[in-house]
Amino acid sequence: MFLQVAVLLTLLSHMPALDACPKCGNMVVPYPLSTSDDCGNPRYRIYCNNGALEFLSAPGIYYRILSINPGAYKLVIRPPLIGKNTCYSSDLSVGGLKLDENLPFNISVRNTVMLFNCSDNILLSPLNCSSTSYCRQYEEIEEGSGCKGTLCCHFLKDSSMTSHRIRVRVGGCTAYTSVVDVQP
Repeated sequence: MFLQVAVLLTLLSHMPALDACPKCGNMVVPYPLSTSDDCGNPRYRIYCNNGALEFLSAPGIYYRILSINPGAYKLVIRPPLIGKNTCYSSDLSVGGLKLDENLPFNISVRNTVMLFNCSDNILLSPLNCSSTSYCRQYEEIEEGSGCKGTLCCHFLKDSSMTSHRIRVRVGGCTAYTSVVDVQP
């Protein structure tokens, strides 16, 4: 299972055209993405750090970009690491993934989000917390083994939910991951 979060780009047709940015490592940086002030569109800022592309969230956490699909206006980022002995996402201190609502990025509706180490209050939500939840499969692989046996749930990100946040917190769920385009 390949874990990822798809972030969609909203293109603005009235922005002036600038040159595409140079490659970062072996990844192409297509327009409108921008890694500096003199290429791309500055509203679509991403970062090249030691040959790896990264996406900066609103609270200042960097997420590695795994792929970019310019035709679909999509980039895929790696979710945060989950501590093996704690079942806490590495971005728990900032409340999880949060995108700046003033920028042209949002979380795709093609994400299946899995929440771990949840309090019993989550059972009041419409999430799938059953024994058939996708999170149970994730617990069986090495990356998710630290969350094995915790209350976990999954949901498909849909258009009625906020498209700028995946929230984690102590007293709620302390860890999450995501898979793009889960097939039944």
